[in-house]
Amino acid sequence: MTQSTHPVDERLPNSKLAALGLQHVLVMYAGAVAVPLIVGRALKLSPEQVAMLISADLFVCGLVTLIQSWGATQWFGIRLPVMMGVTFAAVAPMVSMANANPGDTGAQLIFGAIIGAGVISILIAPVVSRLLRFFPPVVTGTIIAVIGISLMRIGINWIFGNPFGPTAPSIVNPEHAKWLADAAAAASAPGSVLPPVPKGLALVAQVPNPKYADLTGVGIAALVLGSILLIAKYARGFIANISVLLGIIIGGIVATSLGLMNFDKVGKAAWFDVVLPFQFGMPVFDPVLILTMTLVMIVVMIESTGMFLALGEMTDRHVDRAALTRGLRTDGLGTLIGGIFNTFPYTSFSQNVGLVAVTGVKSRFVCVAGGMILIILGVIPKMAALVESLPTVVLGGAGLVMFGMVAATGIRILGGVDFKNNRYNSLVVAISVGIGMIPLIAPNFKQWMPHNLHPLIESGILLASLSAVLLNLFFNGVSEDDSAAIEAARQADSH
Repeated sequence: MTQSTHPVDERLPNSKLAALGLQHVLVMYAGAVAVPLIVGRALKLSPEQVAMLISADLFVCGLVTLIQSWGATQWFGIRLPVMMGVTFAAVAPMVSMANANPGDTGAQLIFGAIIGAGVISILIAPVVSRLLRFFPPVVTGTIIAVIGISLMRIGINWIFGNPFGPTAPSIVNPEHAKWLADAAAAASAPGSVLPPVPKGLALVAQVPNPKYADLTGVGIAALVLGSILLIAKYARGFIANISVLLGIIIGGIVATSLGLMNFDKVGKAAWFDVVLPFQFGMPVFDPVLILTMTLVMIVVMIESTGMFLALGEMTDRHVDRAALTRGLRTDGLGTLIGGIFNTFPYTSFSQNVGLVAVTGVKSRFVCVAGGMILIILGVIPKMAALVESLPTVVLGGAGLVMFGMVAATGIRILGGVDFKNNRYNSLVVAISVGIGMIPLIAPNFKQWMPHNLHPLIESGILLASLSAVLLNLFFNGVSEDDSAAIEAARQADSH
């Protein structure tokens, strides 16, 4: 490196770039593949379709990482060591959309909302870069805590089974179900004296389902969780940083030995395939869903603002308003590309920002190498099929850690908030968390409200975000000091 070359622009030897880039990929891998698994299964897609979502996600992760870290024209790319991945903040709204419209129809609505939000995010990036003052730690910490709490139910349902479907807690008594089927057949027979069976008639599920909370599955989830904790405690450096990924691998090996995981789909998957756009048909652009996803993106971009400023401090490179706008515009571009290529909203992965601080390697070309590795993984369908084959109980053990760490990050940020001398901060947190829990505790609260409003109020994260911002404005006004928000973003290293 010459005296005139900044450490961020240093080009390391290819072998070192490959090793450090792979390290970044492994640190983010578990989090990157979690979102397509969650949304794909909420949409009730086939295993092949879910595997395709995973491939598309890895491919776009790599592509957007290249744009962000390498740069593309004077409009896109902050040109810092940044790895891009799917944000957990968008999961709850997407799951709500998926539950209301499963299958290809729901996918078209989700991707339409993502594309629309991506376009809007590109346009408003210069404005968002000036909004950091509206998101002090009391707001940011509350939002991130609610994100983690909202996601926890997904990890718990991965372990025990879902409230509805084949792994629900209860099932209809098989004898009663057979009687209803026989009665329906008899009622439709010629000359039948039975009255017609009313549309939608069903028996109450009241028999314990042997598939729910199966002790073998719970044991595997506990093993995954225990493995992650042991690795995190006793390992050091890079190994400790990938404890979640190693725990999933251990769980997968045990599940395979018990016959709970097979590799038939992996064997049938191709070694190479191109990721193509619009695999679920042309997207559907619903204005309310686009607005919902845009609000999510504003929150995500605010977090990115603090993250980029903190990363600038770590790497000793000044991040001016123009660079900040390029970075945020790339968040929007990545989201637009994600919607086109059947995947989701993108943002900087802050655990990788933490890795920059841990390793001390500031070169952005390390992340360029990581992006190339992700692109390669995205065009190898066997890798996606392998991830999709993992039993949910394996993912559940890791989900408790991943989603719980998001909530813990929010709590850690709130730990730096002044509750002693400012009693209003307690009200901001208390009310916003309560409002954010409404869709989680009472999901049918909206049944008498206009249907067009449902997508906007189904996400506790969005409700909590709006509540926290408005209450903070009401009680505390607007602060002109961005330093506290930057410090809060620096701590947000778990989602």
